[in-house]
Amino acid sequence: MCGIVGIVNLDPRETVDEALLKRMRDVLRHRGPDGEGLWAEGPVGFGHRRLAIVDVSGGQQPMANEDESCWIVYNGEIYNHAALRPGLEARGHHYRTRSDTETIIHLYEEEQERCVERLRGMFAFALWDRARKRLLLARDRLGIKPLYYAVTRRELLFASEIKAILAASPRPAFNETILPEFLANRFVAGEETFFQGVRKLLPGRTLTWSADAGFETRRYWQLPVATEDGGADLGAHARELRSRLDAAVSSHLMSDVPLGLFLSGGLDSSGLAVLMARMVKEPIRTFAVGFAEREANELGYARLAARAAGAEHREVVVSPAEFFEVLPRLVWHEDEPIAHASSVPLYFVSRLAREHVKVVLTGEGSDELFLGYNWYRVTAWNDRIASVYGAVVPPAIRQTVAALTGRLPAAARRYAERTVLALPPGVRALFYENFAVFSDARQQALLANPEWLTLRDPYAEGLRCYAEGGGSPLDRMSRADVQTYLVELLMKQDQMSMAASVESRVPFLDHELVEHALGIPARVKLRGWRTKAVLRAALADCVPRTILTRRKMGFPVPVGRWLRAEFWPIVEEFVLGPRALARGLFRPAALRRLAEEHRAGAERHGDRLWLLANLEIWQRIFLDGEDPADIERRP
Repeated sequence: MCGIVGIVNLDPRETVDEALLKRMRDVLRHRGPDGEGLWAEGPVGFGHRRLAIVDVSGGQQPMANEDESCWIVYNGEIYNHAALRPGLEARGHHYRTRSDTETIIHLYEEEQERCVERLRGMFAFALWDRARKRLLLARDRLGIKPLYYAVTRRELLFASEIKAILAASPRPAFNETILPEFLANRFVAGEETFFQGVRKLLPGRTLTWSADAGFETRRYWQLPVATEDGGADLGAHARELRSRLDAAVSSHLMSDVPLGLFLSGGLDSSGLAVLMARMVKEPIRTFAVGFAEREANELGYARLAARAAGAEHREVVVSPAEFFEVLPRLVWHEDEPIAHASSVPLYFVSRLAREHVKVVLTGEGSDELFLGYNWYRVTAWNDRIASVYGAVVPPAIRQTVAALTGRLPAAARRYAERTVLALPPGVRALFYENFAVFSDARQQALLANPEWLTLRDPYAEGLRCYAEGGGSPLDRMSRADVQTYLVELLMKQDQMSMAASVESRVPFLDHELVEHALGIPARVKLRGWRTKAVLRAALADCVPRTILTRRKMGFPVPVGRWLRAEFWPIVEEFVLGPRALARGLFRPAALRRLAEEHRAGAERHGDRLWLLANLEIWQRIFLDGEDPADIERRP
């Protein structure tokens, strides 16, 4: 795991400014405290910060092949690099290290940009082909490792994190067109970012550039489409899944340094813990995080899972004061407003892990692959209701149900108002708008310039992914989430763990396991109200029954309660304060109404206030140039 940066001047007669390249590289010191490297030649320059995991004594970057006709900077792990090496050596390639980095170079020499199709792992890399005078940027299939780039009139800049690109750029500008998408979904899917001119290289893509051919983007991998399998039963699917999961976990243990596991006490991480423990000689090391509040504390389940795995278990409890104190620093690390409050405890558990290991495994990706979220259950419920009334529920019934939901108890109301009986038909309304933080109607009332909503559909990228291929609505939603929501979660996982200089690995996202999992029909994953049924069956022999049958908590953080009480001043400063209001993004009266309803307990707007406060903190750091350390812990 590392941090990579680079500059390519579009005019080959211009030389790279090495001082600028160093400044970009050293912004990412947290990603690579074990070493640094720099290479520049004419119009091209690469920089690298290293977190040494494989071939600790060798493997320094930037790295070249034998005759220095190719240079690479790379971030990630190639789990099949040892299997690829003999074939490359048989073709005459000479290795100078044991690193996976060198395998990428030699594979490129043989297959050029198609080399990515042979790689199994997580990666983001840049490769300069001196003979062809061509740059290749590549990102892994699922987007586990981040890669950003910007093209100016003079140069192409790329980096593992946006802040490194900003170190070489003029004052950053807010890409305000993404605001409706952020308010609806918490994040920005697709290529755009919060910064004008800075883009993501999307998962499963390569980007090439040369002075002769210009820019070309290629998609080298697509998600498979779920197909019916002739009636294979749950047991058969579970046995095959278990075999593949065992193989994925085993491959992810590749390391020359100590490794551990983030343990939440949920099904996914508990299963990984037991499987991992069976594959190593020494007790595994597990790490958990929680809060003192009962509704946000899964530590008891984590301890149960640790005992089942025979693990050396450690945990940390985060106080509300610690949570808010570190928030500005973590917004800086994430480069964007923090979408999910769970990013903050993830940083604390990463910091704990760094005291003992340099690599951790995590359970990220399982919920999207095996239909673990509540919104999949609600969608299945809607499908059953719709089957009674046909494709479209009569408008009179929808209107009656919508009017009656206000009289129901809060818990029942939250379900009733999400059903096809109260909402218009179609995936946009029933899936995306249904689970938005700020719906279209709320945004119309909130935005100072509602015309932003007409510039782009907040759900456009999700709807595009949903439309790809076939399968049932649940299969389509799963595929869309893997390409949008999961990519955001992986960015969070990467940035928060790397903030503590820890590499995180995600066995559930081994691409061959993903291809298999997405081919399993939704009916085998969601059975009645039981989510992840096939995964539960696959892990039934190793996960404690209490964990196997418990409901998903989803790493809850009681931000709503905190913002209503002791930490109400956060809202006063970052949502209602004069600096926030002066930006002119939102209508002051709508902000005050939102805040007052929440504080009075009339409505639950904790998630909404969280997004708005984070947006203001982000603007102070990246637009106003304020040091995170200078932002008061509590206003």
